[in-house]
Amino acid sequence: MTPDGQLSARYLRMPHVEKGMAVGLFGGSFNPPHAGHVLVAEIAMRRLELDQLWWMVTPGNPLKNGHELKPLAERIALSERITADPKIKVTAFEASHNVRYTADTLALVKAHNPGVNFVWIMGADSLRDFHRWQRWQAIAMTFPIAVIDRPGATLAFLSSKMAKTFDYARCDEDDAPLLARTHAPAWTFIHGPRSTLSSTAIRAGHAKA
Repeated sequence: MTPDGQLSARYLRMPHVEKGMAVGLFGGSFNPPHAGHVLVAEIAMRRLELDQLWWMVTPGNPLKNGHELKPLAERIALSERITADPKIKVTAFEASHNVRYTADTLALVKAHNPGVNFVWIMGADSLRDFHRWQRWQAIAMTFPIAVIDRPGATLAFLSSKMAKTFDYARCDEDDAPLLARTHAPAWTFIHGPRSTLSSTAIRAGHAKA
């Protein structure tokens, strides 16, 4: 942020990438960001062997209550504070392109970055409701998807509508390093350490304090 609390212009641009890179796209409200988010990002970086991970702080989530949403600049600052890996690029470029839905974001990223190998990253808790997302099948057809295990959501990859619809496109977890360079639709479920933290619980705790 700038000294007057405004969002720096660099956050409104897509991070710089080079052709041939493997780049993870990890989007969310991050309201607030917490160690559970960092764990998902770190697991994705390691298991997918990524050159970069874009920590995409969204202006808002159409499926969530906007009244509880902290200002974008504040969520950016908090995200920067807890992400130490220089390969993790905190960004809010969606705010400058007037996009609200993930399908539009991914189409925008693909159009602006030919030759870059992107993979969409999400927690298993999001997989359960993925079929509620705007044009969710288009998302699955744009970039490969890595689903990272989350507490209470391990079985989501078996029961979710997305998992059933794209069962034919599921890749073995052992092949995770190849996922970013696999033609969509392709997805895998990655097991690993799990954090019980959630933004909803953190907000509820602050509300009671």
